[in-house]
Amino acid sequence: MIEFHGVSKIYRTAKAKKVILDDFTGELPSGRNIGLLGVNGAGKSTLLRLIAGTEEPDRGRIKRRGFISFPVNFAAFKGNLSGRENCRFVARIYGIDIRSVERFVEEFAEIGRYFDMPIATYSSGMRSRISFGLSMAIDFDCYLVDEALAVGDGVFRARAEALFEAKAARANLIIVSHNPTTVKKYCDMGAVISDGKLAIFDKLDDAIAHYQNITNNLGNFE
Repeated sequence: MIEFHGVSKIYRTAKAKKVILDDFTGELPSGRNIGLLGVNGAGKSTLLRLIAGTEEPDRGRIKRRGFISFPVNFAAFKGNLSGRENCRFVARIYGIDIRSVERFVEEFAEIGRYFDMPIATYSSGMRSRISFGLSMAIDFDCYLVDEALAVGDGVFRARAEALFEAKAARANLIIVSHNPTTVKKYCDMGAVISDGKLAIFDKLDDAIAHYQNITNNLGNFE
């Protein structure tokens, strides 16, 4: 379960401000797979980072129960370290066996000698492979997924999806995706973020209908 207590998150510039959450109180329950919907710029990725604890709210607090992942396909890599060294670093943070994480990611990512080269030299595709593999190397209670399954070529994507489905069978998911098929495949309830508010729906179809109403009113067909 993830509980929000008076949570606010606002980005400010010299000329404007962007409200992601405005004094939100509510909960995302355990035992459910949740599809997170919202138009471009609504704050979906920011919300995942808040849930993960990789970004802090401006006000309020978030209470997490269970072992929550960092957003899948996102990792704050240290560019001067190699893929192997970054895997070791993350394994230490989560208290996971270093060698098992390192071996899993190396075999899954299939980037050869680049695994021992600085992350700064990687292509975006290589970073995605390492990040996705690193997420899957750890058995979390809840995976935070931000458009993560569109990585690599067709063969690699099929491997990634098979691995993800195996993890999903044993854990809960919070998924951000612009693909309704993906959300419907994995999720049984939904949430919609818009204008600083997070609306939570017990039925996924109700969340999708609410999201489509927002996009229709904005003329924004994502």
